[in-house]
Amino acid sequence: MDDHPCIRAMTPADCRPVAEIRVRGWQRAYAGMVPQPYLDALDVAADTERRRHHLAHGGPEVAHLVAEHDGEIVGWACHGPYRDGAAPAGSAELYAIYVHGRHLSRGVGSALLAESVRRCATAGYGHMLLWVLKENLPARRFYERRGFSPDGTEEPFEVDGVPVPEVRYVRVLTGDAPG
Repeated sequence: MDDHPCIRAMTPADCRPVAEIRVRGWQRAYAGMVPQPYLDALDVAADTERRRHHLAHGGPEVAHLVAEHDGEIVGWACHGPYRDGAAPAGSAELYAIYVHGRHLSRGVGSALLAESVRRCATAGYGHMLLWVLKENLPARRFYERRGFSPDGTEEPFEVDGVPVPEVRYVRVLTGDAPG
C-alpha cells in the first residue's frame, strides 16, 4: 500500500464490508484451529446484522473503527472497556481486529491498532488487553511487535463444543497519549 489507510469511525453503511472481512478473516486465520464445520457455516448476512446491532447498541464507550483505502473498507477494529474477569483497574480491551486478505502485511492492521491504542490512552485507560488463540502464531507475533506481551492468563474459548485455548496479552498505555 503506497499510502496509509484512512482510519475513521464505522457507520451503518460499513456493516456489510466489515462482516465480509470478519467472516473471511475467521475462515482464513482459524482454519485448523477451530472446527471446520463452524468456519464453513459462518454467514456474511447474519454477521452483517450482528455488526449493525453492535454498532447501534454497543454504547458510546465502544469504538468501531474502519480502515478505508481508495474508497474500499480494508479493515476493522473494535475496542472498549475490558469486558470480564480480573484485569488491572482502568483497562481497555481490543475486542477484534481484522484486515481484508488482499491487504494483509500492508500496514492496515498496524494503523488500526495504533489508532485504537491512541484512543484508549487518550481516554485515560492505563492498559489495553486482548485475547488471541494460543495457536495463532502470526497474530501473536503481530501483537508482540507492537508492544503487547502475554500476561500468563489463559482460558478455553469454546467453539461447537471444542475448547480452543486463548491467551491474554497486555500493553501498558501510560505515556501513549499524545502530549
